[in-house]
Amino acid sequence: MLALWLWTLPPAMPSFAAAREAYRPSEAWLKDRNGRLLDAERVDFHARRLAWTELSAVAPAVRDTVVAAEDRRFAHHDGVDWWALAGSLRDKLAGRRPRGASTLTMQLAAFLAPELARPGARNWRDKLRQMRAARAIEQHWSKDEILEAYLNLAGFRGEAQGISAAALTLFGKAPAALSPDDALLLVALLPSPQASAAEVARRACAIGRRAQCLPLESAAVAMLGPARRLALDPGLAPHLARKLLRTPGATVATTLDAAIQKAAAAALVRQLRGLGATRARDGAVIVVDNESGDVLAYVGGVGGPSTAAAVDGADAYRQAGSTLKPFLYAQAMEKGWITPASIIDDSPVQLDTASGLYVPQNYDRSFKGPVSARTALAGSLNVPAVRTLLLTGVEPFRDRLFDAGYRGLTEDGDYYGFSLALGSAEVTLLEQANAFRMLANGGRFTPLRIRADDPRGAARRIYSPEAAFLIADMMADPGARAVTFGLDSALRLPFWAAVKTGTSKAMRDNWCIGFSDRFTVAVWVGNLEGDPMRGVSGTSGAAPVWRDVMLALHRDRSSRAPAPPAGVERRSVRFAGGIEPARSEWFLKGTGQTALAAAPPEAHRPRIADPVAGAVYAVDPDIPSDRQRIRVATRGAVAGHRLMLDRKDLGPADGQPLIFAGPGQHRLLLVDAAGRAVDRVLFSVR
Repeated sequence: MLALWLWTLPPAMPSFAAAREAYRPSEAWLKDRNGRLLDAERVDFHARRLAWTELSAVAPAVRDTVVAAEDRRFAHHDGVDWWALAGSLRDKLAGRRPRGASTLTMQLAAFLAPELARPGARNWRDKLRQMRAARAIEQHWSKDEILEAYLNLAGFRGEAQGISAAALTLFGKAPAALSPDDALLLVALLPSPQASAAEVARRACAIGRRAQCLPLESAAVAMLGPARRLALDPGLAPHLARKLLRTPGATVATTLDAAIQKAAAAALVRQLRGLGATRARDGAVIVVDNESGDVLAYVGGVGGPSTAAAVDGADAYRQAGSTLKPFLYAQAMEKGWITPASIIDDSPVQLDTASGLYVPQNYDRSFKGPVSARTALAGSLNVPAVRTLLLTGVEPFRDRLFDAGYRGLTEDGDYYGFSLALGSAEVTLLEQANAFRMLANGGRFTPLRIRADDPRGAARRIYSPEAAFLIADMMADPGARAVTFGLDSALRLPFWAAVKTGTSKAMRDNWCIGFSDRFTVAVWVGNLEGDPMRGVSGTSGAAPVWRDVMLALHRDRSSRAPAPPAGVERRSVRFAGGIEPARSEWFLKGTGQTALAAAPPEAHRPRIADPVAGAVYAVDPDIPSDRQRIRVATRGAVAGHRLMLDRKDLGPADGQPLIFAGPGQHRLLLVDAAGRAVDRVLFSVR
């Protein structure tokens, strides 16, 4: 007997608490700041398991049907149904197909110790060990605990394990919402999870003792049809879920707000549908609370016609376009080099660089002449931005952008060159949102928070409060941006908000980032695969999404302009020559002016404007030579100066002569009245 006892000794059975503790879902869950489910992500692909489901959360019809079909004397036996076992033995001796005698507790023992039910190796020893394990469970578990564990560990169909996975995968319902017919079909799957729809319906009809089986047949076909979306998974933040959910069974609490997330996603969906897939397929939205740095919405994309829907548009590096200009002007104003009223020349400029000529152009290919810095920034003019970069220097500007959180700028200033003023660097939407939030917070930078347990970082000052205030005031001025965007664009709101748009080279990216007194909203629209958009402008791409989200955020609360810091003052200014209308303007204290004018030519040093140093011209043999002359242009006070080409006098410098230069290298000099060369240019003809 001792030998038999040892031979049939089963593995030790865990307690109910230990079994539940050892249970590991295949999913992980993302929740918002209020505990609402945002998204779920499958992390373990061995089996489909959802969260452990308590017995009280399962429909009574399921509990009753499982017991009736699998173990009708469940409430009365001690783990082994001796009557069923005797009946099974009698049928076997009589040559009939034996009825199943495994109780729910015995099946549970096999779930807890799979070696007790090895496929293809079942024998009397295994059966006896399973019976002993079941009796051990019954000694320490309650009947409700046994049924609850059984429902969570049983396999129903394919990889769906447990009542939650089965209910949601097969019916798109929570376990508590299952109907009596659903219960019959689920229980019919237990003996043979891969059975056909017809077999499942036949067994369900027999279990339910139904006279009419046609409804169950139709329901079985629907149940085993194409996989359903999990109805209780809202799928609100799939990109963030893939980023944060790594551990099976984990629940990650975020700073997101489900209502704001829905509003942001809905606004982006509307805009992309309106644009159409032939114009733009992708977009992303970030919403941030200015004070706390909490990310309230993280929309990495909305699928639809996207050809790269899995790519996270909110954290992908894209070219910044004109969205970096506010930081450039803030740096120049902080130093006192320019004011919002300073006149900057928006006229053609050519800059000599190591890689050749750099000739910036405005978005509309036109030039506005002398404009104020306020108009240049709000209207997103390119040439004034490049001229401002000449004041600050490329390297200092690059360093300040890095300090503002643009951590993709890992090269030195020479790598980016003058094009950095126009946003040639690559940035992410998250970086954009926090950098603009920094301006909203008076130039103070703190990290964003996405997880609820992310620390609140210490604040760092990046710009002075005065510079941040001036830039915000300029970006919030609808009159200043009217020169480019008109008075009634998508950027204008019924309350105070500062905003900047940007479009990258070849129309690959369209940005709109701005802030109110409480929120910063950043929007990107484009094509994640990098192909250009079609027919999308600075205010027709991302701006409508920004506007819709801002209006939703301030539905019940307006936005107020920030209070001016102590270091600024306001003065009335006039502009000579009608450059711009007179207005009241903000200045750093000590830099205020009452009248401004464009500098006359005499104020500029004499220089050769065209051709520029290093220019290379090619002679076309098919065009008459007298039609291939080069126009020489000068700037500044050149009265009394003369031009010399290869030691040949070309005449007065203000005569703008047309010259024909043969192949080779040529030297052009600007000579003053005393015969001294005040400027020189080397160019080549091929």
